[in-house]
Amino acid sequence: MSDVGPDPREVELSRRLGAASAKAFAALGIRTVDELLRHYPRRYAEPGRLTQLEGLRIGEHVTVMARIETTTVRPTRTGGNIVTSVITDGRRQLDLTFFTKGGGRGKSMARWYEERFRPGRSGLFQGTVQRYRNRLQLAHPEAKFFGEDLQDGIDVLVETSRPFPLYPATAKLSTWKIGKAIHTLLSSTSDDELLEPIPEDVRERHGLLGVREALSAIHEPYTMDEVKAATHRFRFEEAFVLQAALARRRAIAQDWVAVARPARTGGLLEAFDASLPFALTAGQHVVGEEVREDLARPRPMQRLLQGEVGSGKTVVALRAMAQVVDAGAQAVLLAPTEVLAAQHLRSIEALLGPLAHAGQLDAPEHATRVVLLTGSQGQAARREALSAIADGSAGIVVGTHALLSEGVDFADLGLVVVDEQHRFGVEQRDALRSRAERVPHLLVMTATPIPRTVAMTVFGDLAISTLAELPAGRADVVTHVVPADNEAWVARTWQRVAEEVRGGGRAYVVCARIEGDTADDDGGKRAGADADGADGVDSDGPDLGELAFEVPRPPLRAVLDVAEELRAKPELRGVEVEILHGRMGPAEKDRAMARFASGEAPVLVSTTVVEVGVDVPQATAMVVLDADRFGISQLHQLRGRIGRGDRPGVCLLVSHAPAESTAAERLEALAATRDGFELANTDLELRREGDVLGAAQSGARSSLRLLRVTRDVEILVNAREEADRVVGAGAALAEFPALRLAIEQISPDREEYLERT
Repeated sequence: MSDVGPDPREVELSRRLGAASAKAFAALGIRTVDELLRHYPRRYAEPGRLTQLEGLRIGEHVTVMARIETTTVRPTRTGGNIVTSVITDGRRQLDLTFFTKGGGRGKSMARWYEERFRPGRSGLFQGTVQRYRNRLQLAHPEAKFFGEDLQDGIDVLVETSRPFPLYPATAKLSTWKIGKAIHTLLSSTSDDELLEPIPEDVRERHGLLGVREALSAIHEPYTMDEVKAATHRFRFEEAFVLQAALARRRAIAQDWVAVARPARTGGLLEAFDASLPFALTAGQHVVGEEVREDLARPRPMQRLLQGEVGSGKTVVALRAMAQVVDAGAQAVLLAPTEVLAAQHLRSIEALLGPLAHAGQLDAPEHATRVVLLTGSQGQAARREALSAIADGSAGIVVGTHALLSEGVDFADLGLVVVDEQHRFGVEQRDALRSRAERVPHLLVMTATPIPRTVAMTVFGDLAISTLAELPAGRADVVTHVVPADNEAWVARTWQRVAEEVRGGGRAYVVCARIEGDTADDDGGKRAGADADGADGVDSDGPDLGELAFEVPRPPLRAVLDVAEELRAKPELRGVEVEILHGRMGPAEKDRAMARFASGEAPVLVSTTVVEVGVDVPQATAMVVLDADRFGISQLHQLRGRIGRGDRPGVCLLVSHAPAESTAAERLEALAATRDGFELANTDLELRREGDVLGAAQSGARSSLRLLRVTRDVEILVNAREEADRVVGAGAALAEFPALRLAIEQISPDREEYLERT
């Protein structure tokens, strides 16, 4: 394929469906023809096969196929009517509730509902699950009865015998409205507007449908076999495009030239190794040798270092930085937050000791200078840091995004170390790399263990090293799930905190919000937001004040409120409680952490700013409120803040999650093990890859809609082989413009961060 037509990724829906429909789809994040055509069905309803009603959850927006058992009409005290239809899957029941006003029009509406929802009919019913008088219900649901809009008997027969696609929908945009819109697009979109990123020979080798045939089969199938074939094709496409993007990046990296930074004898690295008060683990030796060899080559190192919380990644990174400093260059450590940057500065200075004091009277011969650069530094400190960076006297530079800003000039940047990869994307790493005349070496660190298949999809352009063992002497940490509605257990949680701090320990208390139940602070973005509400009530709806619907979830606990509560608790009388959150200034944060670390304020109520990097060896207790609103990896990171000394720790996860819910499964999995790699695989199995990979592809919608990296390993492997073959013929992909367009849509060059909520 040498040419492509109009890119459906750029064709606005309003041009095909009109402004009103386009606005409704925009609420789903769908704005172009391609985005709607790739809005695949979540599942399929087969006429005659009813949906199991077990497990419906309050607040969940659902589409179910069921049979109507009864329909009744009763008057309200305001003169209107309530129409209630009871639907069933053969075992369980769900109420459908409709309200009409009084008067003749209201009575006519009630009769219309009664006739349409007559007993014995089966159909699809869509709405938000609520509870009223201890029964689950859908208030003013939308309904679809097969064949009711068709006149021709053959058309009715076809519709009632073929799978019916059910789409991710909203209260205002039903699954059948989505289906009609997609039918319109399929009818009005020409073949040359449908990009085919998979080359013909690749499709033939793997028996894949073409894009037009696959779109028709997935949206308007006649059999489930058609659905299976279309789904397989799109899974392969997702894997192939992503692997091609990574293969292209690897090919381009082969042409990059770096300055070799070989180790030398008698320098900072040797002095640092000799000063260490502990022995390196076997894993640190192995990874250290891999890094040493990478740095000695004239091709830039591209390595990801993953390891458990506390596995010693910082020591490995510091040894790499020392090797680069010995070679006459500078090393940068890029951290995602100022709290973590300041922590890294303290850790590096503590590990190096006098070796970090170049220019001072007591500095050893091979010492270097370590400086910090953050966005909120005072002018004098910033000028001094910039000067030391520019003249090369600062061998090691620690900083935040401020290092990416204009005006930061390095004398000779040899190594970039990025901490917490999921906060920094390729684009940001490259922005820092561009500060050097030659491409600097790159070492990316993450304490979030990455399953092999995720590494294949997201980090396919990096070599991967793993630190699996923990240094000797680390204390054990036990984890318990505390039901938030069990007052005795919650009371015991705070008693346990009091016992820990009075025994000389420190206690973290983590909240998802700073104040109130808002979404504008540093914890809320990843703690899980409430699902979009659904009014579900038309103009004939009731005064909802007379309906006592249950609230799906209680408000999130907030730092400021919880701190006040703890200060008032009798068991914590006389115990200082400090707070820490993202809105505080650097001086306030430093003061709070210093009071906590010293024991002056042994209880720290915080948002997730303490998630990574914060190192207080005396911390022995961690309480996470609303723990069900956090992901496994984030909770594992938080738990890693305790047990870093020689005293055992306890982690208490206070949760509102109902038993047997996915959130409860996550917490039980966390309580059962401290193995981060095992938890990472559990996380992947419990969550959609769209959540796990999140914005890793484009910073917007995930490109992985159907591919499941835990299930589709064979597809990933085959797609990688094909991608290497295609890209090997020419990384510019001149012969494959459709593939090039697809890569530009999801290219890691535009990735902003790896979402781990």
